[in-house]
Amino acid sequence: MGIHETLSAGMKLTLSAAVAVGLGLTAIAADAKELKVQASSKAGDWAHRFMTDNWAPKLGVMSGGAVSIDVLPTKAVVPHRETIDAVANGILDGDLNAVSYFSGRDPAFAIIGDLIAGYDTVDQVRTFCMHAGGKEILQKLYDKYTKGKVHVVGCGPYAKEAFVSPIPINTVADMKGVKVRSPEGLAAEGFKRAGAAPVALPFSEVYTALEKGVIDAADASAHVNNNASGMYKVAKYPIYPVIHSMAVLQFIVNKKVWDKLGPDGQTALEVWYASAYDAMRREADLQDRAIAAEQNAGDDITVIDWSTEERAKFREIAVGAWNDFAAKSPLAQEALDAHLNYMKSVGLLK
Repeated sequence: MGIHETLSAGMKLTLSAAVAVGLGLTAIAADAKELKVQASSKAGDWAHRFMTDNWAPKLGVMSGGAVSIDVLPTKAVVPHRETIDAVANGILDGDLNAVSYFSGRDPAFAIIGDLIAGYDTVDQVRTFCMHAGGKEILQKLYDKYTKGKVHVVGCGPYAKEAFVSPIPINTVADMKGVKVRSPEGLAAEGFKRAGAAPVALPFSEVYTALEKGVIDAADASAHVNNNASGMYKVAKYPIYPVIHSMAVLQFIVNKKVWDKLGPDGQTALEVWYASAYDAMRREADLQDRAIAAEQNAGDDITVIDWSTEERAKFREIAVGAWNDFAAKSPLAQEALDAHLNYMKSVGLLK
């Protein structure tokens, strides 16, 4: 074969490869999927901006354009307690919502969603969710209540939640009679047993409720979210670090949508989720600490840090609520047993 024939053959191969790549990119573009998911945060919150501005754009890059995500604020499509039905029925592709919102359907959602006063760090809860049985129990719940129409990508908190209040609450005894915003289920039961009067409200309504005196205090959100929402204009006595809550957020996807993504798209989504929430966790912790330090240095806001003794009292109250909730359904008991096994394995319980 002469040099011209060789070059001609090489050019044909290059052209064929280019056409193949072009066809492949066209196929990717044609099959590209934008996931519409609804989050628990409202537009303008730090957490929502973190996802939409910083991390949502990365999924398209990571997947070569095959998968992208549109993170909608709470209530954008359906009320916050109805997202799992919307995902199961294909109205939403997925949600990034708080698990405890669904406690009314099965107490297991409460135990997975926030084992009130149970853990010391966000890492512990996230490890339980992703590696010690939490995600699997959540999948069992969705297999039961959506008849297999929902796939659980992951779960875990990204921050310790601050407790915001216009009045100082320094002890368990100070909780008596306090109208406190709390998610339904286990968290509400824990506050009730401590003497408070729980009120169910979405986070988006907390500021107005505090301002108008509808509630006296709130199990709210991360310090950074509360600060971005202007919460400390009306709640001058935050309790930080957390005494109670590390709310678990889930990432669920409609099962048909999940299957259509295929192995590559599924892996991209799993890696994106893990990376996004690890980044959010670290950033939220740094900003929470900085905000608390600034508040402690000023005269306008008093940051309350409960003593070890008072924290222990609250945990003892919470343990009774754990056991009573676990007795309400087989999956709730399975969820608590998984928690307790993990807590023993890392030295939180004997």
